[in-house]
Amino acid sequence: MAGLVDTKERLVDVWGGRVKLRFQIVGTGAPLIYLHPAAGLHFDPFLATLAKRYTIVAPEVPGTSPGDGNAIHQVDDLWDLVLLYEEGIRKLGLNGTPILMGQSFGGMLAAELAAHFPAMFKKLVLFDPIGLRREGLPITNWMTTPPPALAALLFKDTSHPAAKAMFTPPADPEAAANGTAALVWALGCTGKFVWPIADKGLRKRLHRVTAPTLVIWGEDDALISSGYAKEFGNAIKGSRVEVIPNCGHIPQLEQGETALKLVNAFLGD
Repeated sequence: MAGLVDTKERLVDVWGGRVKLRFQIVGTGAPLIYLHPAAGLHFDPFLATLAKRYTIVAPEVPGTSPGDGNAIHQVDDLWDLVLLYEEGIRKLGLNGTPILMGQSFGGMLAAELAAHFPAMFKKLVLFDPIGLRREGLPITNWMTTPPPALAALLFKDTSHPAAKAMFTPPADPEAAANGTAALVWALGCTGKFVWPIADKGLRKRLHRVTAPTLVIWGEDDALISSGYAKEFGNAIKGSRVEVIPNCGHIPQLEQGETALKLVNAFLGD
């Protein structure tokens, strides 16, 4: 888990022993499960702040864990991944009913988990989730977007410090090459579950979500139209929808203070 603080690692045997699901854990307090976006797990300032109040429990999509790339071949489709995550989370034996949070690809996966297992989670927070598709609301194919062009898809302001931190390559050429390779591999692993169209019928399952839900979206999201915020809000009964202006696909980084206030207010209810 790349990022700002040291985490504890826990491996959990799942899927009949065919996969060792790796969790990164940090913080103190009530459990909060965080599902990472397509590019993999990175511990950012937003999560670091949440870790002061919650125990962040972050599983890594099989194949994206360093040194275990072949694990992706044990998971055939999205339904396998949903069941695999459910199994791993239950085996952790967390103290209390966890909060569930996901970003983008992780938001879709969080919504699927909350729909399949409604009683399993206390609250649900979704940041710009993929998973729905409607004519007139564009989705950019990130799988075919060259890495240098990703910044403009993810951030409204590509000069934002978070954008620079994410996309400025290391000075060491070998480290830069390894970083690009890891990114491409992670996108390939997660892409397996959404390619060629990131709509696997989630809309018809969202009515099953019973956990109080907060949907946060960047108004200027160039990857997935912010119009989908309303789509998720309409599909999840009683959910709150917040669209943040002057913000791209990653609200918790580009407008971190605003996103944190919204999340803290929601989780504190």
